[in-house]
Amino acid sequence: MDLVLEAADRHLLTPYVYPAGWPEGEPCRQLLSLFVITNLGALALYLLFGTLSYYFIFDHELKKHPQFLENQVSREIAYAMRSLPWISVPTVALFFAEVRGYSKLYDNIEDSPYGWSGVFLSMLSFLFFTDMGIYWIHRGLHHRFFYKRFHKPHHVWKIATPFASHAFHPVDGFMQSLPYHVYPFLFPLHKVTYLGLYIFVNVWTISIHDGDYRVPRLLRHVINGSAHHTDHHLYFDYNYGQYFTLWDKIGGSYKSPTSFEGKGPHDYLRKLREK
Repeated sequence: MDLVLEAADRHLLTPYVYPAGWPEGEPCRQLLSLFVITNLGALALYLLFGTLSYYFIFDHELKKHPQFLENQVSREIAYAMRSLPWISVPTVALFFAEVRGYSKLYDNIEDSPYGWSGVFLSMLSFLFFTDMGIYWIHRGLHHRFFYKRFHKPHHVWKIATPFASHAFHPVDGFMQSLPYHVYPFLFPLHKVTYLGLYIFVNVWTISIHDGDYRVPRLLRHVINGSAHHTDHHLYFDYNYGQYFTLWDKIGGSYKSPTSFEGKGPHDYLRKLREK
């Protein structure tokens, strides 16, 4: 995140926003800047990719499903907009620790002992590490002690749209994002790679709520896509994973998506039309 902060300071904040006597490295200034940047960035990613997905990928026929709520899209957006600033508070604390040099993020490829291969391997390990972390956190949030308090608001959306992707209770949203932020404190990671992965995970979160159930046949039971996550919303105790089905299979919570078996939401709508 320091790359984003440095760019903001250089092109906007130092010359146009902050007083000339307020140093760029002063902690209070960094915290304030990170809070604004994090909120604007999260909002831009959510609205931009959520809107593109909603209008160009999401099947609007799903809005005719009996479990699609009245005014659901506007309610999803409103809930996400209220939650994102609160989610950003602990997130900013972790970004601040990164900016102050406490993480293992590095600037140059030469700083990696394995060069470009190390960058590629770190991308894979990031995905597998965060997938594992999110699986167990997500599954834990389904425990009756936490579910009603934190996770139930996200399960209001049985037939989700891309805008449901960030419509979490703030505690729920932060906890499921925590593995992304923990990884660079445990493992070396290139700073630009981290930014790219951060954008990717936000887009992926939107994609598993987009109602597009198409997955290459060979990967249907490997990749946790929208079909898997739709069944999670509908049937509750299955498919907690984020990118892969690995941990669901290890944990005994894997469910083959009903849409692959001709029993999904689209099939239900087709049967309603035939009646």
